[in-house]
Amino acid sequence: MDKQTEIELEAAAFRRLVAHLRERNDVQNIDLMNLAGFCRNCLGKWYGAAAAERGIELDPQQAREHIYGMPYDEWKAKYQR
Repeated sequence: MDKQTEIELEAAAFRRLVAHLRERNDVQNIDLMNLAGFCRNCLGKWYGAAAAERGIELDPQQAREHIYGMPYDEWKAKYQR
Protein backbone atom coordinates (compact mmCIF):
# COMPACT_ATOMS: atom_id res chain seq x y z
CA MET A 1 0.00 0.00 0.00
CA ASP A 2 1.39 3.40 -0.87
CA LYS A 3 1.80 6.10 1.79
CA GLN A 4 -0.95 8.39 0.44
CA THR A 5 -3.51 5.57 0.50
CA GLU A 6 -2.47 4.70 4.05
CA ILE A 7 -2.94 8.34 5.12
CA GLU A 8 -6.37 8.46 3.45
CA LEU A 9 -7.48 5.26 5.18
CA GLU A 10 -6.26 6.51 8.56
CA ALA A 11 -8.08 9.80 8.02
CA ALA A 12 -11.28 7.96 7.09
CA ALA A 13 -11.03 5.79 10.20
CA PHE A 14 -10.49 8.89 12.36
CA ARG A 15 -13.53 10.62 10.82
CA ARG A 16 -15.60 7.50 11.49
CA LEU A 17 -14.43 7.37 15.11
CA VAL A 18 -15.33 11.04 15.62
CA ALA A 19 -18.75 10.52 14.00
CA HIS A 20 -19.35 7.48 16.21
CA LEU A 21 -18.47 9.42 19.37
CA ARG A 22 -20.76 12.27 18.32
CA GLU A 23 -23.62 9.79 17.90
CA ARG A 24 -22.87 8.03 21.18
CA ASN A 25 -23.32 11.08 23.39
CA ASP A 26 -24.63 8.72 26.07
CA VAL A 27 -21.06 7.49 26.59
CA GLN A 28 -19.39 9.81 29.07
CA ASN A 29 -15.75 10.85 28.79
CA ILE A 30 -14.98 9.30 32.17
CA ASP A 31 -16.29 5.97 30.87
CA LEU A 32 -14.05 6.23 27.81
CA MET A 33 -11.07 7.18 29.93
CA ASN A 34 -11.60 4.32 32.37
CA LEU A 35 -12.06 1.71 29.65
CA ALA A 36 -9.90 2.93 26.79
CA GLY A 37 -7.41 5.31 28.36
CA PHE A 38 -8.51 8.25 26.21
CA CYS A 39 -11.59 10.42 25.73
CA ARG A 40 -13.01 13.08 23.44
CA ASN A 41 -10.85 15.71 25.11
CA CYS A 42 -7.74 13.63 24.39
CA LEU A 43 -8.74 13.42 20.74
CA GLY A 44 -9.16 17.19 20.69
CA LYS A 45 -5.69 17.65 22.15
CA TRP A 46 -4.19 15.22 19.65
CA TYR A 47 -5.98 17.01 16.80
CA GLY A 48 -4.62 20.35 18.01
CA ALA A 49 -1.11 18.91 18.36
CA ALA A 50 -1.24 17.57 14.81
CA ALA A 51 -2.25 21.02 13.57
CA ALA A 52 0.57 22.66 15.54
CA GLU A 53 3.10 20.18 14.09
CA ARG A 54 2.07 21.44 10.66
CA GLY A 55 2.28 25.11 11.64
CA ILE A 56 -1.49 25.55 11.75
CA GLU A 57 -2.82 27.75 14.54
CA LEU A 58 -5.80 26.12 16.21
CA ASP A 59 -6.74 27.05 19.73
CA PRO A 60 -7.72 24.24 22.10
CA GLN A 61 -11.41 25.22 22.01
CA GLN A 62 -11.50 24.97 18.21
CA ALA A 63 -9.80 21.58 18.31
CA ARG A 64 -12.21 20.29 20.93
CA GLU A 65 -15.19 21.67 19.01
CA HIS A 66 -14.04 19.74 15.95
CA ILE A 67 -14.28 16.51 17.93
CA TYR A 68 -17.54 17.28 19.75
CA GLY A 69 -19.28 18.80 16.72
CA MET A 70 -20.34 21.76 18.85
CA PRO A 71 -18.87 24.03 21.51
CA TYR A 72 -17.73 22.00 24.52
CA ASP A 73 -19.90 23.95 26.98
CA GLU A 74 -22.96 23.21 24.84
CA TRP A 75 -22.11 19.49 24.74
CA LYS A 76 -21.63 19.42 28.51
CA ALA A 77 -24.96 21.12 29.12
CA LYS A 78 -26.78 18.70 26.81
CA TYR A 79 -25.12 15.39 27.54
CA GLN A 80 -22.83 15.34 30.57
CA ARG A 81 -24.34 13.64 33.57
